[in-house]
Amino acid sequence: MSKSSGSLKGSTKGSIKGSIKDGETNNGPYDSPGVGGDEIKLEAKMSLMNGVTVIVGSIIGSGIFVSPSGVLQYTGSVNASLLVWTASGLFSMVGAYCYAELGCMIRKSGADYAYIMETFGPFMAFIRLWIESMIVRPCSQAIVALTFSTYVLKPFFPDCEPPQDAARLLAVCCICVLAFINCWDVKWATRVQDIFTYAKLLALFVIIGAGGYQLVNKQTQHFTFDGTTTEVTQIALSFYSGLFAYNGWNYLNFIIEELKDPVRNLPRAIAISCTLVTIVYVLTNVAFYTTLSPNEVLNSKAVAVTFANRLFGPMAWTIPVFVALSTFGAVNGILLTSSRLFYAGACEGQMPEILTMIQTSRMTPTPAVICMALLSMLYLCSSDIVALINYVGFATWLSIGVSVLCVPWLRWAQPNLPRPIRVNLAFPIVYILCTLFVTIVPMYSSPVETGYGCLMILSSVPVYFAFIAWKNKPKFFQKSVVSFTKFLQKVILVVGKPKPAKI
Repeated sequence: MSKSSGSLKGSTKGSIKGSIKDGETNNGPYDSPGVGGDEIKLEAKMSLMNGVTVIVGSIIGSGIFVSPSGVLQYTGSVNASLLVWTASGLFSMVGAYCYAELGCMIRKSGADYAYIMETFGPFMAFIRLWIESMIVRPCSQAIVALTFSTYVLKPFFPDCEPPQDAARLLAVCCICVLAFINCWDVKWATRVQDIFTYAKLLALFVIIGAGGYQLVNKQTQHFTFDGTTTEVTQIALSFYSGLFAYNGWNYLNFIIEELKDPVRNLPRAIAISCTLVTIVYVLTNVAFYTTLSPNEVLNSKAVAVTFANRLFGPMAWTIPVFVALSTFGAVNGILLTSSRLFYAGACEGQMPEILTMIQTSRMTPTPAVICMALLSMLYLCSSDIVALINYVGFATWLSIGVSVLCVPWLRWAQPNLPRPIRVNLAFPIVYILCTLFVTIVPMYSSPVETGYGCLMILSSVPVYFAFIAWKNKPKFFQKSVVSFTKFLQKVILVVGKPKPAKI
């Protein structure tokens, strides 16, 4: 992971249409001006609406269709599960509000990685980078892609579960198609995100409408607190499933360099998206329970399909189609934002230099997109979605809690930093306390999953000291890295940003 030298940086300077900009100032945090003021960079092409669809499209994926049974399993009753869904939404809103201050104060791609780098230094930042890029993002993308393939294949296997090999193969195809789109053009990727976000919202509005019709007909027999669990560990585990469904509220921060007018658009996009998703999620769960009993929800691996089969008759096929569209769009949202995390880490020298490079004609971070896609496909070796969710949950909320800790820490350590948005310190404190609850308490009830999560996190330590902290690596290793970087540059036609001219 050491940085190479002697690569093809700047070799195409002045010959790439739309990629090299003359006389432009160095506004981006990772943009280095070249000789004569030229630079190559990711461009700000995303509007407020694009930002909203990125967040909504990233959040609404498989979670609302996979997690209802997980929340109900640990809460024990319908009403308690609805409270967990509402609390999870409010919890995500508080975290997003804290991220709005961080995003407008530290305007770097990479989001919490950049915030931790600024606040706690490179070692802690690398641990966060390792957790997010090697565990959370590819694992989450694998979960969503598997859910996509399950819903697509379900009509062909109405009386049994789809074959695991077929589901994994279709998930691979999904990831590959979207990787190509993200490598080809950012505008294509945002259009895909827009279209599929509208499709998934339409599907959920149809379900909510059907649930409203059931409520008018007084189908409320399942809305009780009967069987509610009182064990603290079970309640904490229920939040794993609920919060997994809201995962993605911070994804716009990862591509803030590509968002137009971020000080204005970032907080607006976060507020609109989180409010909309919380309302939609709660109403969708209400709709499910107007028709399905708790046992039916627990025994169904495709709750939306079971719901549609009960209510929509010959039109029941529409819901699996919409769910497939929903999860397809969510895979795109994860891929679009996650590749920028690889890009940001490589720009700081904590990942291979090839990941800093941009495709010469398409102006997309192609190496980072390909890397993310390959890692996601590795996680498809496992098709146990529940186990994957548990592994991701522990690592995700622990690391995000550390990111939110940056807000009070920077208030104390760097009080003079410009803060276009200034949140009340009560919000990050409450968020951190809740994070400790949902990460520490489950250790007693699911020690195996949390143990694996801890091992995944600790695996970053030897990697950091071997590849980042150790500067004087053998010459043969450095030459091999340089040669391999040049080879990849020639194969996928990518260049890095020019380095500052020496005076």
